[in-house]
Amino acid sequence: MPHNSRRSARTSVRKRRFGPLQREVGIIGQGTWYIEEGDPASAITALRRGIDLGMNHIDTAELYGAGAAEELVGRAIADRRDEVFLVSKVLPQNASRLGTKIACERTLTHLKTDWLDCYLLHWRGQYPLEDTFAALEALRDEGKILSYGVSNFDVPDLEEALQIAGASMVICDQVLYHLQERAIEHAVLPWCEQHQLAITAYSPFGHRDFPSTQTPGGQVLADIAKVHDATPHQIALAFLTRRPSVFAIPKASSVEHVEENAGASEIILSQAEVARIDAAFPLGPHCRGLPMI
Repeated sequence: MPHNSRRSARTSVRKRRFGPLQREVGIIGQGTWYIEEGDPASAITALRRGIDLGMNHIDTAELYGAGAAEELVGRAIADRRDEVFLVSKVLPQNASRLGTKIACERTLTHLKTDWLDCYLLHWRGQYPLEDTFAALEALRDEGKILSYGVSNFDVPDLEEALQIAGASMVICDQVLYHLQERAIEHAVLPWCEQHQLAITAYSPFGHRDFPSTQTPGGQVLADIAKVHDATPHQIALAFLTRRPSVFAIPKASSVEHVEENAGASEIILSQAEVARIDAAFPLGPHCRGLPMI
């Protein structure tokens, strides 16, 4: 994706506390969905460059390439584990009491690490949350995970999770959030802010449908980008992370894209710019259920 202007990160990516944790995490992190489909050496180089730039939040999952993405991440962080806030996810079909523990051990093997900073239930499945959370608590007691959270949970799911696990135990909800899909702003985002959960935005550029400059919305992004000596993608990330509860994890398979993503953390949009983007990409009606793709 060619860009005419790109703001490079002049300093380390801006960080903030991740939900109720004391841990400071980069507001722009690194996602790894489909990362195994590209050149492995390039992916590893890009991930390591991200760590250099303070993008310490690296997110993966056993789902991604059936463990291949986790293995790539493991190679990238081999000598830098202490610099990384490492997150992975258990599939719902594996999220029984025993299955969660087995899945976590497998993930740790792929990543060649002894612990995860956070472990997420990828989405709700057949197993009761009581069973999954009991396993997560046991893993935390053993030091194999330092915290846990959920992904793709709507407000009713979050309320049930909080009732089972207790306050400040579930630390985040990882959800689909991009300019053309802002469903979480209706209820999930306010709920998470009220209960001090972090929000992690996956696919923050959408799925190969980022608005081009030929569209009205894309032109708004381009106009604002010009003011900040930035790219439309950087403006999108700045908009999504404008609230202190939100972190974004765009995938980047090249050093150039990693540096572009990192540069977005320095951009502070004015109220007028936020209003323009808000109008160009309207929130839409509040529908039941959260979109996942």
